Amino acid sequence: MDAGLGVVLAAVDAELHDLDATGQAELVSRGEIKALELVEHAIERIERLNPQVNAVIHPLFDKALDAAASGPPTGPFGGVPMVVKDLDGHTAGDRFHCGMRFLKELDWTEPDDSYSHAKLRDAGFVFVGKTNCPELGLIPTTEPEAYGPTHNPWKLGYSPGGSSGGTAAAVASRMVAAGTAGDGGGSIRVPASECGLVGLKPTRGRVSLGPDQGEAWHGFVVRGALTRSVRDCAGLLDAMSGAMPGDPYSAPPFARPLVDEVGADPGSLKIGLRTSAFGNATPTDPSCAAAAEGTAKLLEELGHRVEEASPAELDDQVLPAHIVAVIATWTRYELDFWSAKTGKRITEADVEPGTWSFAEMAASITGLQYVNAIESIHLAARRGATWWNDFDLLLTPTIPESPPPHGEWVPTEDNPLRGLMKSSAIVNLVAPFNVTGQPAISVPSTIHDGLPIGVQLVAAYGREDLLIRIASQIETARPWAQETPVVY
Repeated sequence: MDAGLGVVLAAVDAELHDLDATGQAELVSRGEIKALELVEHAIERIERLNPQVNAVIHPLFDKALDAAASGPPTGPFGGVPMVVKDLDGHTAGDRFHCGMRFLKELDWTEPDDSYSHAKLRDAGFVFVGKTNCPELGLIPTTEPEAYGPTHNPWKLGYSPGGSSGGTAAAVASRMVAAGTAGDGGGSIRVPASECGLVGLKPTRGRVSLGPDQGEAWHGFVVRGALTRSVRDCAGLLDAMSGAMPGDPYSAPPFARPLVDEVGADPGSLKIGLRTSAFGNATPTDPSCAAAAEGTAKLLEELGHRVEEASPAELDDQVLPAHIVAVIATWTRYELDFWSAKTGKRITEADVEPGTWSFAEMAASITGLQYVNAIESIHLAARRGATWWNDFDLLLTPTIPESPPPHGEWVPTEDNPLRGLMKSSAIVNLVAPFNVTGQPAISVPSTIHDGLPIGVQLVAAYGREDLLIRIASQIETARPWAQETPVVY
């Protein structure tokens, strides 16, 4: 290490991991630290903290060190280390197991980068590890048989959320400043809430799923990131977004980069507040309702108008059954896909009981029933979207309960779908916006019994810009970055 830079590193080392990705990139661009030293710092933290939380399952240390030492960093995040989720997209030559014991036993790898990951490399990020996730991303916790549970760094033994729980635990514990995530029914926003992070589910079609996929779960799945700051959230989506060749559809481009919306005046907004579950399907924990109500009060103090209101169409009690029909069918498809790609037929013994049972449900769903589910979902989305003609945003708790302890999703012999049934309650307030394709963000609100609780803000289709403005305003009025977890 250069002696002068070594002195600088020693001076900033205690605070280096508290910087967000933007702050770390600024250090590198000003020459105050080398990219290699920044990556070495992240690796040291992963090696020291990961045994406690089990967030990183595939270290990429040698490749990261080579990348950081290969030349002057380029891009807005030049030299900044990050983690990537082992499900939503893959990286060239690295293990890609999707939380599956089946792929782990084959030690499966992919030869190239997904488009979104290639764009992050172009932005200057250095991938230092891949993170844990549930099998095929089916449940909102991270406890796969293949790699064991990831612990919430705020309270060991508790869920960090899912399916992006590994990334969330890595970012919350300051192993890295940011990581990739995906969201098919809350998988960015649930971990963001449970780990005290910022998690933006982009508009459908904002980030390409190519070149391997046009869409997943009939458009429910989107890709994004988990960060500790709103400006990082904006910067990463700027880096990842944009249509690619062959995409079946794409979101309208932003009028200007999202990072320019950070700190921009959102104006006086009309915001609907809802604290109860859609369809009253599950009770809302008082601490979660209080978090949303507290944020509503803050927003009023900031000059916005808040009233209790929400789209009536999302209370349709049949909608969850249609969502299940879609995901079950796609689960069956994914097992068949991996059977064909690997040349080895997946059997019941190769996957978790919940995964197999869910896939088996597809056998009873006819093609006509599947189309009916899709058309019913689209109808609810079209009708529900009109609510945003009169309101700018919807505010809700992100999840209706505080982060649960590990073990509540474990299937039993007489109830193999226990985990999926548990999931329906956790994702009640977030999954509808995977159906509608609208952007939604979870931001930290409060801490209850040692665990973070987040709130969700939902905008009209294509209006991530408004979410960044309001999230930035909340972040300024009620900073959360100084709060640190137990594993830190």
